[in-house]
Amino acid sequence: MPNLSISAQLSQSDREAVMAAIATIKAKLPFLIDLNTDDRKALPKMGDKSRAFVSKAMEVAAQNPDFLPRSFDLAEMQKDVQLYESLYPVLMALTQLQDLVDDTCLAVGSEAYAAALQVYTYAKASGQGTGLETAVEELGIRFARKSRKAKPPTENSQSQTAII
Repeated sequence: MPNLSISAQLSQSDREAVMAAIATIKAKLPFLIDLNTDDRKALPKMGDKSRAFVSKAMEVAAQNPDFLPRSFDLAEMQKDVQLYESLYPVLMALTQLQDLVDDTCLAVGSEAYAAALQVYTYAKASGQGTGLETAVEELGIRFARKSRKAKPPTENSQSQTAII
C-alpha cells in the first residue's frame, strides 16, 4: 500500500455546513425510504441492462395501451421511470462522494492508529520510572487477550474419571 499522508482539518463551521447541506439534500428528497434487508432481497433490481428493458417496455405500453388491463397505471410507471432517471445521477454523485469520504476516513484512521502504536511502543520502552506505567497499562488493554474458559467436562470424561 502506498504511504499516504493526509494533513488536513475540518473546521467546526465547515462540518456544520456539510451537515446542513446533507440536511438540505434530505429535505429536497422527502420521498426517500429506508428498506429492511428482507425487503431489499425481495425486490427485483434494475441494473444497466434492465434500464434499457424498462425504457423499451414503457415505450411499448405508451404506444399500445389497449392491450394493458385497466388496472395498469401507465402514468404511474412513467412517473417511476422519470424519478429513477432523475435520481440516478444523484446516486452516482453521492456514491462517489461516499467512496471518497470512506477512503479518507480509512487512510486518516490508519495514520492515527499507526501513530498511536508508536506512542505505545515508545512509552513501553522509555516510560519506566517516569510515571507512565498507568498510561502504558491503560493503552495495553487494547491488546489484552481474553482468557479461554475451561471447557466443561463431557460425559465421557466424567465416566472415565469415575472408573479410574
